[in-house]
This record gives sequence, structure tokens and C-alpha cells, in this order.
Amino acid sequence: MAKRDNDNDDLNYMTEEDDHSSYSSTPAKRIKLANAERSPSSVTADSVKLYLSEHPEFLDSYIQQNIHSNTIEQWMTKKPQKVSSPTQPSSSTSMPIVSSHKNSISTTTTVKTADGKRKNSSDSSKQISLTTTKSLNTLVELSNKRRLLLELTDEVNQNVSKAQILYELNKSIATTVSADGFNLYLVDESDTNMRLFSAENDDEQAACFIPIQIESGHCIAGYVAWSKETVRISDMSTLDMEKYPDGLYVKDDKVTAVMAHPIISTSGNLLGIVEFYRTDSITPFSAEDEEESLKCVKELFTQTYYELYHSMTCERRLNDFLLAVTKSIFQELVSMDAVMLKIMSYAKKLVNADRASLFMVDSRTKELYARIFDIGREETDVSQSSIVNNKDEQIQKRSISDDRACIRFPMDKGIAGYVATTGKTLNIIDAYSDTRFNRDIDQKTGYKTKTLLCMPIMIQGNVIGVVQMINKKNGHFTKSDEESFETFAVYCGLALHHASLYDRIRRSEQKCKVAIEVLSYHASCTDEEYERFKTYTLPRHIPDLELFEFSPWSVGNDMKPMHVLYMFLDLANMDPINVNRFDMECLMRFTLTVRKNYRNVPYHNWSHAFSVAHAIYTVIKQTKHHFTTNECIALFVACLCHDLDHRGKTNAYMVKSASTLASIYSTSTMERHHFNQTVTILQADNLNIFKHFSAKDYRQMLDEIRHCILATDLALFFENRPKLERIVENNEFNWTNREHFQRFQSLSMTAVDLCAMYKPWSVQKDVVTTIMDEFWQEGDDEKRRGIQPQSLMDRSLAHELPKNQVNFIKSICLPCYSLIVRILPETKPMLDGAKENLHRWQELADEQQASQTAMSSSISTSEITDSSSIQQPASS
Repeated sequence: MAKRDNDNDDLNYMTEEDDHSSYSSTPAKRIKLANAERSPSSVTADSVKLYLSEHPEFLDSYIQQNIHSNTIEQWMTKKPQKVSSPTQPSSSTSMPIVSSHKNSISTTTTVKTADGKRKNSSDSSKQISLTTTKSLNTLVELSNKRRLLLELTDEVNQNVSKAQILYELNKSIATTVSADGFNLYLVDESDTNMRLFSAENDDEQAACFIPIQIESGHCIAGYVAWSKETVRISDMSTLDMEKYPDGLYVKDDKVTAVMAHPIISTSGNLLGIVEFYRTDSITPFSAEDEEESLKCVKELFTQTYYELYHSMTCERRLNDFLLAVTKSIFQELVSMDAVMLKIMSYAKKLVNADRASLFMVDSRTKELYARIFDIGREETDVSQSSIVNNKDEQIQKRSISDDRACIRFPMDKGIAGYVATTGKTLNIIDAYSDTRFNRDIDQKTGYKTKTLLCMPIMIQGNVIGVVQMINKKNGHFTKSDEESFETFAVYCGLALHHASLYDRIRRSEQKCKVAIEVLSYHASCTDEEYERFKTYTLPRHIPDLELFEFSPWSVGNDMKPMHVLYMFLDLANMDPINVNRFDMECLMRFTLTVRKNYRNVPYHNWSHAFSVAHAIYTVIKQTKHHFTTNECIALFVACLCHDLDHRGKTNAYMVKSASTLASIYSTSTMERHHFNQTVTILQADNLNIFKHFSAKDYRQMLDEIRHCILATDLALFFENRPKLERIVENNEFNWTNREHFQRFQSLSMTAVDLCAMYKPWSVQKDVVTTIMDEFWQEGDDEKRRGIQPQSLMDRSLAHELPKNQVNFIKSICLPCYSLIVRILPETKPMLDGAKENLHRWQELADEQQASQTAMSSSISTSEITDSSSIQQPASS
């Protein structure tokens, strides 16, 4: 084939060599002879067009043999196509109507004018070969279908509801069959009714509230749903009144032709009905339209479900991947470095990157830094159960840490700095062509960066790090990579945030251990104290020590530890097994350390602890109890330690002042702190008096001590006493019953904690004054904080002390001692002493009341006298 130029057009024409081609025919010979007879200048575009119009079979043969289908598809794409749409009808729509000619069709065209009516025009003089027409139509259909599938896929990806998907599918089919519009009906769950779907409302149930019956004898849609058969009506004026007398459910007088399809799922369930219609047209839907629509339904459904399946598969894989990430990362929150290694390894696998880097934000210096950098060593396969092997982790860690050179650069420098500053994701195809790229990293690592995907890691709206994927192994990073990576970055943020919190907690624990070690050293007794204590001789007998009336406050501070040691050994030696069970040096150091850990407060100090320990010793020695030796020792140690590190403030004050202890212990604040201090002392090897106990006995001893110390919270007394009293009144108390025993233990701790209430009056009066001094100090602190203290702690109401003591003994002490006497009658001196002190306080309260009454009477008489003297001059 040769080519000649013309002033106006280029013309392809046949040469003699083409005479033997497969498309040589009489028309070809004619054009060749015609060209031979004419001069090149005499061949014009019009003459060629005229020849091709007169010889369509030549055009058909030439196009089929020489023109590629892609070229024809491009022609049809460039050619303006105006196809009717159910949602956006065009002003003019062309639709070929196939005639029944045997070898050709007339190019009759239906044109939709501006007024909405169809106008037919046909040119009978122009005949095109049927084969050529079908080829062109096929190519046009393929082009249209591809375009529709692309558009439909985008729509489906944006609309996830079943109704919206069906709507988009049928909108595409309506375009293919040149329908002017369509109605979509959805079948409800009962399979007995349908509802009209509206594109403006995404809710399947909200479009039409009147159900459409699925049965024959009503509308077309109801009949199609009932029969599950396609109905094609060429003329709406000739409806089958028996099957569908109501016609269309959506009334429209302009509708002239209808084609209704049942929409059936692959499982055979009826999903809905679609009605395609044409308006003001003399051209009905043909069998070819029906066949084409059914074919489109199959193809579009297949394509759509494939896209949905593919999308769901990708989502499932991503979810599985993220689940593996979550399990792996959050199971090993041992350090920031370990979490960073896992994040980098998982991130590379997610987007198929060659390397990864993770930069953390240093908010103090406004810098980005990286302690770990991917140096590109070969790694084992990253599975869900293992990220990288230990060898590779060590290699990656050493790449930076061994050189003690952490990569750092300002936040306003480089691509990572830009992402950290703006919080925006960057996907860069050519790193070196981007002016924001910081080449310093490549210079330090010797690695050439080409493509980059950089994303911020955020927590609560703040950028805490930047993860950067480098050099995708096959091409560049895609939009899909960005979306997956964005989801992954959320998990990275959570992991890093939790790892950071864990790291801070771990550091705090280490600091706490150091602090405890330092405090333990300073809180323990010194060697000098121990050596001095050793010089004292342990007495063989202490007179009156076992009496309830004995005053512990009369013992000097230097002698109190010796008395403690005496009482402890006296209780321990009740069982011969304990003779060599306790180390004397350990007992001495323990006693001195306990003394040292009591603060110098007015009442809850070492003297109070000693008095309570003596009180329980007296109860044990004077009564026929059922305590074992270990239980006696536990009671004694609990009494000695029950107020360790007391601050001279009540639990209520600790809560109101929002103290640290109150935030740690929500209930029985100080009592829990006292027990914790006891355990802290016992944890020191040279202070652990129970170190020769078995593990079982040691745990049991600590449980007993804990129970007894917590029982000193007076708030628990009001809960415990009525229950124990009910048990005693019903004559059900049994020492072998663990609940009964522990309730009596708690009652005993309350009784001995209030031991000053049954001591002789001279002792009682002095101790109460000391107690009130501590209470009034707390009241003074509350006043300084702007809090009104209780009357008991208000120093301005100190004159009410006798009345307050009367109420205290009546409401707490007497009920407590009365109940303990019913269980251990030998404790009656405690009840008698409390009653005697109550009588003394009552006398003071009565005297004070009488004094106040007399004073009030005197003031009233004085006021009357003064009033008379004032009024007397007036009368005179």
C-alpha cells in the first residue's frame, strides 16, 4: 500500500501488489482501475466518500482486514454518543432499529427532540453490510461495557448497601438498552411484599411505605415477582387485564413500552424487580433488548461480585495482617526498641518496601531521632508468630547503638521532618527530585533512596513519630499502599504509646526500688543502736506486766524495746518448737527498726504501738483462749506494727486532702499503708523474724498480720460487731469456725487499740489529752484549707471534751468490751475499767453543764438588773 499527498486530504489507495490480497474483489479492481485512469490531482475526498457509499462491501472487507479493533474502539470513543439515561435523560438520543432485511439493515435512527417526542429518519439509499454493522456494534458494545464496568465498580466501591448496588447495576443496564428510565422494587424479608426503592434515600425500607403485593392481578412488578418471568410490553394501551390490570405501579402516561425483569441471586432467591421503560416512542423493547439486558445482568453481576469479593479479600487479608501485628507487638511490650523493630519489619512486608525507618519526635529539642535503622540484612520470613529472628534484631540494633551515634535532625528538615511538622502523608516517586529530601541520611548510611512513602504516627492528635518506607521493590508506592499504611499507622501509634508508657513505668519501678533501698537503709536501725541494745540484759521477770492495769506509758523509751523482746519471747516459747526458731539479733534489729519507723506525732507513735502490743499480750496471758502460738505471735506483731509511719491524720483527712496514699489505697487508707510498711521491713533479710518459717507458715503469718492490722480501722468495727454479737446471742460461736475466729480477732484488735479507755483514771486522762492534741492539729490544718472540721477536732470546742468522751465510751468502748467479755470472761477488767472512766467523764460533763447553766443564769440576772437601772431614771 502506498501513500500520496493531496492538498486537502491524505488518501490510502490500492496498489498492484495488493491485487492478490484476501480482500481483492470487483470493487477493489474498480477503484484500482479508477485510480489508474485518474491523475493524482483528480482524486478528491468527496470522490472517495462517494465510492465507499456506493460500495459498502469493499469498506467492510477493508476494515476487517486492515484496521485493528482497538483503533475502531478509539474511533467510537471519540465519536459523540448520546444515550438515554434513567437519571439524566439527554436532549437527543440515537438508537438503531434493526430491520428484518436478510443481508442488511437500514440505518433508521430514532431521534429524541427537545419536546421529548421521538422522530424517525431513515435513509434507504444508504445500505451497510450486515457483517460490518454487527462488527461495529460489537465493538461499540464492548467499549460501552468496559466504560460502564469501570464506572459501576467506582459506584459499587462507594455504595456498600445491597439496594445501592442493585440500583447502580440496573442504571448501567438501562443505558445499554436505551431505556428512558427504570423502577427498582426490593423484596422484603417475608417474600410477600415489595417496596419501591429511591436513589435519594439509601434506606431500603424508607422509600415507599405502601407494600406492593407479590401476586397476579395487580401491577406489572407484582406479576413479575410472582411468576419470576420476564415481561415485555410493546404497547401499554393493550395490557393483559387479567395478569396486570393496574399497569405500572408508578403511574406515568408517557410510558409506551415496558420490559420488566426479576432479579434473582445466584442462590435462587428473589431480590427484586426492575422495570425498564420508554416514553413517547413507537419503538418497543425488542427480543434483542431483552437478551442484551439479561446478558448485561449476568456480566455486570459477575464483574460486580468479583470486585466485591476482591475488595473483601483484600480487607480480610489486611485485617488478618493487623491482627497479627496487634498480637505480636502488644505481647512483647518490653522496650521501645523491640516495638520499633517489629513495626519496621511489619511495615516493610505490608507495602513490599526494601527498607524502613522509624523516627521518633523529641518534643523537647524539636528534633527527629532514630536509634534503630534498617541496614538491609537478610531476614527470615516474617510470619504471624515471628517478626525477625534474634540474630537480625541484634544486627539492626548494633547498626546504630554500637557506634553510639543516634541519627538526629531538626523537625523542619527533610521529608520526615515535613511529615512530622504538618502531619500529612507523602508519597514520592523520585526522592532526589524533591527539594524536601534530606540526603544526609543516605550519606550516613550509604544507601540510595528512590521512592518514599512517609506517614505520621499520631496519638490524640499529636505526632509522636514518623514511619518511612523506602524503595518499593516493584515500582512505586500506590494509593492502595497509602490506605493500608494509614490503617497500620494507627496500630503503630497505639503500640508506641503503650511501649512508651511501659518504659516510663519500668523506669519508675527502677527508681522506686532505688528509693526503697535508700529509705530502707536510713529507716533501719544502725549498728550503733544495735550494739547499745545488746548491752541491756533481758530480765527474767517483769512485775505486773501481765496485769490489765499496768501502764505501758510508765516504761522509759530505752526500755520499751527490751519489754517488747521479753513479751515476744514469752509468747513464742509457749511452744517448744519455737525455742530456736527465732534469731535474737534479728529480733533486736526488727524491734529497733519498728521503733524507728514511727513518726514523732502526738499520739500514734511508738508509745502507742507499745501500749497496744502490751494490751494483746495481757489478753493472751490472762484468758483461756484458743489461739495457737503462731496466731499469738501474729497478733502481737500486728499490734506492734499496726500504726507504722502514721502521719497523725485520719483516713477521712487523707481522702479530703487528695493525698498520694489515698490514691493508692481507696479504703482503709492508713491501715493498708501500715501493713505495707510492715512487709517492707520484713523483706530485709536481717530484719525478717520469720525467715526460718516454711513458705506455707510464712504466708499464713502474713495473712494473719494483714487481717489484724486492717481490723484497726474503726469503720470496720461497726460492720463486724453486730454480726459477731448475733452469733454469740444465738449461742453459735465456735473457735474452730474460721469466720467466727476472724471476727473475734478483729474485735480483739479494736479492744486493745482503745486500751487507754480502760486504764486507771490518771493514765486515761493524760492519754485522752494527748489524743485530742493530735485531733485538734488535724482540725487546724482543715481550717487552713478552708474546711470546717468535725466538732471533735475543732479546737474552739475543746470545752466539750467530757461530753465527747462520754459519747465515745458509750457508743464504742462499752459495746466492744461487753461483747469480748461474753467470749472471754477473763477480760472483765477491761469492761470495768471503761465503766469507771465513763463515770469520771460523766461527772465532769455534769459539772460542766451545771457550771454553764449557772453562768447563763447569772448573765440573765445581770441583764435584768442592768435593764432596771437604766429604766429607773426615766421613771423618776
